Amino acid sequence: YDIAVVTNVTHEHLDEHGDYDGYLRAKGRLLEMLACAPSKPGIPKGVVLNADDGSFVPLRGYPLPRVLTYGLEAGDVRAENIRHLPAGMQFDVLWHGKRLSVSLPYVGRFNVYNALAAVAVGVILGLEAEAIQQGLAQAPPIPGRMEPIDRGQDFLALVDFAHTPFALAAALETAREMTDGRVIVVFGSAGLRDVAKRQMMGEVAGRLADLAVITAEDPRTEDLAEIMAMSARACEAAGGRAVQVPDRYRAIQRALAEARPGDVVIVCGKGHEQSMCFGDTEYPWDDRVALAHALEVHLGLRDDGPPFLLPTYLG
Repeated sequence: YDIAVVTNVTHEHLDEHGDYDGYLRAKGRLLEMLACAPSKPGIPKGVVLNADDGSFVPLRGYPLPRVLTYGLEAGDVRAENIRHLPAGMQFDVLWHGKRLSVSLPYVGRFNVYNALAAVAVGVILGLEAEAIQQGLAQAPPIPGRMEPIDRGQDFLALVDFAHTPFALAAALETAREMTDGRVIVVFGSAGLRDVAKRQMMGEVAGRLADLAVITAEDPRTEDLAEIMAMSARACEAAGGRAVQVPDRYRAIQRALAEARPGDVVIVCGKGHEQSMCFGDTEYPWDDRVALAHALEVHLGLRDDGPPFLLPTYLG
């Protein structure tokens, strides 16, 4: 590879790397490999780092080729005048004395960061400003990332892949920006993965959501009740309200039943994924299909059973 981008280094994959420092060293190794690799004729080499992320200072200490930084608070590439629209955002991008007006078909501050990283890559590649501008405006929808599910309800329903504390916080903060009503989140935490993340996810939900419906998310061979209880205790300790509903479809139904006009219901954790693991078995599952079906049942548009049958639904 010729360009490496580090968006952020968060509390994820620690079961594989041992701890945060180990994960950070793995990212640093990727940058070292780029620095040591032979240069290709006519192809620039570069590293893009998020100046606002905690990983920036340690990663900047590695021997690197050309480095461009980005961020809202600092960086070579920065954003100003962020404006939220019904179907996206507009903001100005500044770099090296240049200013570019950008329209983005996504919502959320984290997507501003992602766009800035893309701009930095374009700058390293020597792209014209107009090409960067057009590319961002024409970016395709990302399945399962703040994806709206609309069946005519009087509240906003979203699916997002957020399955880490950092991502959950970003999703809930974005949801809060999209409404004057309440934010209701459905989420879980995976079995046989980083145990500390369960409490952290609960604490985030307790701080940033009005109601957390805690449910299954790939429990694998662990005790689902204990996984949910860990998140629920942390949520309530943070001052939040939590309910535990083991079956994910019924959890979505519970969230919809709680929703009032103008609220946001956001289902987090699975996003685009097509299955859920119980024991050693993968069962068909899609949050987007399940949420759409549950909305239609909620609105009286259908009365059949769920589109997927998980072991928790069957009892």
